[in-house]
Formats: sequence, structure tokens, C-alpha cells
Amino acid sequence: MKQFWYAFLLPLLFWLTVWQGAVWYLTAVRGLPTTEFILPPPLLVFRTLAALVVEPVFWQTALSTLLRIFCGLLLGVLTGSLTAICTSAWRWADRLLSPAVRVIRATPVASFILLIILWAPTGRVPAIVSALMVLPVVWGNVSRGIAQTDSLLLEAARAYRFGRWKTVRLVYVPSVLPYFASGCHTALGLAWKAGVAAEVLCLPKEAIGTQVYWSKIYLETPRLFAWTIVVLVLSFLLERLLGACLSRLERRPSL
Repeated sequence: MKQFWYAFLLPLLFWLTVWQGAVWYLTAVRGLPTTEFILPPPLLVFRTLAALVVEPVFWQTALSTLLRIFCGLLLGVLTGSLTAICTSAWRWADRLLSPAVRVIRATPVASFILLIILWAPTGRVPAIVSALMVLPVVWGNVSRGIAQTDSLLLEAARAYRFGRWKTVRLVYVPSVLPYFASGCHTALGLAWKAGVAAEVLCLPKEAIGTQVYWSKIYLETPRLFAWTIVVLVLSFLLERLLGACLSRLERRPSL
């Protein structure tokens, strides 16, 4: 309970106090009659969020966004891992694929979103954009893990005449797994940001990004804040779930 207080409740109360203090400053010091359109009070935002939660369309929207981004994350992780294995194993693959991955890493997210809107159905754009943002991160971490594999362990595997698959399971996998886990943690945040940004621009039928866009257009700032809180909560929950799965995988002995 003490750890929960210091890790969650205390920072939450601190930032809520800062938020409410900013509202008080705008009204009491700067003389604004209301801050609803630029900085709504925390209580108003949470009342708006409570009203959203009881609507059936809220859960459909949240689950649709969650599914799109999770699919993009999974696709990016798989593609990035396979690309890292290929570029580490074969020189010709490294020469062909590494420049493309670096181009993806350097290209702004907005450019990818606008291009993919032209090439893919609207509902698939957020997943594709999320996958593209995840791919370079996972590729870089997995490639680094493969390169950092202990050469003494590889020599021992050759001395004991391990087969290729056994060497992968007992030497490469334990070496790469911490790098892979770190890459997945970093990639998750990028996937959420890029996925929701893609939804804001391509406006799928049921999406948090679509709700954020319309809240901005109609100047419903409390609703905009409420949907932003939903994005943060879903991101934190998915991050904890992913972290638990990766921690369990790291503790699992090699097969």
C-alpha cells in the first residue's frame, strides 16, 4: 500500500493540484470568466469522462482503437525481429534492408500517415502506421542483442557441436531477450502516439482519434481532455500487461 501511494497516488494528487492551480490562476489572477474552452477544471473533465464511460459506443470506440494499435504493434514487432535476424545473418540482406529501415526511422510520422491514407483502407491506416513506427525500434534492439552475444558462448556451442537450432535456443535467445524486451517497451509508446495521430487524420468510423478530432472541431475541450485520459489509461494498462508478459518470458528457462 505504501508503494502504491508513492508510485501512483502521490504523483496523481500533485499533478491534479497543479492543474487546478492553473485553472485558479486563469480565473482569479488573469480575470477570465471561464477556462472551459482552454483549460477545463479537473472535476468537469472527470464528470465528462464518467458520462462517456456509461455510453455503449465508448467501449466500442476504445476497443476498436486498442485492437488497431495492438495489431500494428504485433506486426511491427514481428517484422522488425525478422528483419534484424536477416540483416545480422546475411550481408546482402543488411545492404538491402538496413537503408530502408533507416529511412523509415527518419521519416516524420505525419508524412507516413498522409501517404498511407492514399494507399490503404481508412480502417487499416492506424495499424500500418503503428507497425512502421515500431519496426525500426525493434530492429535496432534485436540487431544489437545479436551483435552483443558472447563470443565465448558461441565458441563453446561449436566445441560441443550444438546444432543451429540448439545454439539459437541456448545462446542467442537469452542474449537477445533483454534487448527485445527493452525495444518492445519503447515501441509501445510510439505505437500509441502514431496510431492515435493516424486516427485523427484518417477518421475511422469507431476510433478514439476520431472522437478527439470532433471534440476539437466543436470546441468541446472537456471531452477532448476526457478522451486524452482514456488514451493514457489504455496505454498504461497495455504497457503493464506487456511488461508482465515480457518479465515472465525472461524468467522462463530456455526450451
